[in-house]
Amino acid sequence: MPTTTPAQILQDATLLQRFQALDRFLIEHQALWRPRPFVHYPALPWETEHPKLAAWLRAQSLEHAEAAHNQPHLLQAPAPFPQLAAQAHELSQLGELPQSPAQTLPPRFSSDVPGRKWQQIDAFARSLSFFQKPQHWLDWCAGKGHLGRMLAHGGGKLTCLEYNPQLVSSGQQLSHKLGIAAQHIEQDVLADDAVMQLQAQHTPVALHACGELHTRLLQLASQAGCQKLAVAPCCYNRISTASYQPLSASAQASMLQLSIDDLGLPLSETVTAGARVRRQRDQSMARRLAFDLLQRQLRGVDEYLPTPSLPPAWLDKPFADYCQDLAALKQLPTPGAQNWQQLEQQGWQRLAEVRNLELLRGLFRRPLELWLLLDRALFLQEQGYTVRLGTFCTTKQSPRNLLLLAERQHQLPTDAVDNSVDRF
Repeated sequence: MPTTTPAQILQDATLLQRFQALDRFLIEHQALWRPRPFVHYPALPWETEHPKLAAWLRAQSLEHAEAAHNQPHLLQAPAPFPQLAAQAHELSQLGELPQSPAQTLPPRFSSDVPGRKWQQIDAFARSLSFFQKPQHWLDWCAGKGHLGRMLAHGGGKLTCLEYNPQLVSSGQQLSHKLGIAAQHIEQDVLADDAVMQLQAQHTPVALHACGELHTRLLQLASQAGCQKLAVAPCCYNRISTASYQPLSASAQASMLQLSIDDLGLPLSETVTAGARVRRQRDQSMARRLAFDLLQRQLRGVDEYLPTPSLPPAWLDKPFADYCQDLAALKQLPTPGAQNWQQLEQQGWQRLAEVRNLELLRGLFRRPLELWLLLDRALFLQEQGYTVRLGTFCTTKQSPRNLLLLAERQHQLPTDAVDNSVDRF
């Protein structure tokens, strides 16, 4: 069993220690978390080695999978599930970053922001603690600049970089209306000229910038000599390469090679969804799984065939029309006479099995995400930053609740409370 201390903020030597423990865990058990139940039929590769666990999971209902989805480590399943769950849970423990008291902002600051997004912005802003007060905030992939305005409300300059010209225009109008001296700039942060927007006096912040958008920031900010930065990553699979390109020397030396499919695993957790959204999601997946059975028959090839995202209106079609139209879309032979009712029912049965088999894979969601975050933290450490990694909000507010704080000039505090630190 691992010996990591539960619920600690990771910094200094603990960054590498936890990374190495996670690296060993993920490599040792990759045969369990790499195969995707949605794709493999009729069985997953690991089922022959763990037949009791496979049979038990396949026997559970769709409702069972839904109930266990967000806390699979509590499931009383046959071995080796409980042992893996305990190890994964311990390796995933991460402490909360200390937060400053909530700011009292005029109500109009949040009037244009959905409730949960505003909670995330507030929690992110309250978790920023630096020895020296930032003088110029740089909101990276800013949207309308809500985060930047909250940070600049207490003083300091603000620059917001955003790709979408409509959001740039709306953000500039909001900043003017709210009395915030901000410069909103239209900028593709992946373009070569993005480096011109970063200066040493900037303190870059990025809340849920996807994939290469946030890794680009880490690289450019360190090159530009920025003394402080704060990043909460998202969507690790939004990359332009066929596989993951590690940032740190430790990750580059690892035997773990990650595909885009692998990078999607941390994002498979869902927090809340309305009943209507869940019904649509389930119906769509059940139909895709049923069509998967049909396409294997039509092609005479017993392997999964990817299908494109379909408009919601496709779910209103009779099931037979859905399959025939999708076969035509994929340029497959026209389906002959079928027992459509039985095929649709097989899709629902497969959905229940797939969802429950995914519970084993779900044990590795957080360990893989933390591995990816630690790769970023170790990269920043290599660039001369002192780095802290912890949570900034609850998983209910956002499952992407991990925050990297990096500062070059001073040693960051080790205690949860340090009155010498300015917090924003």
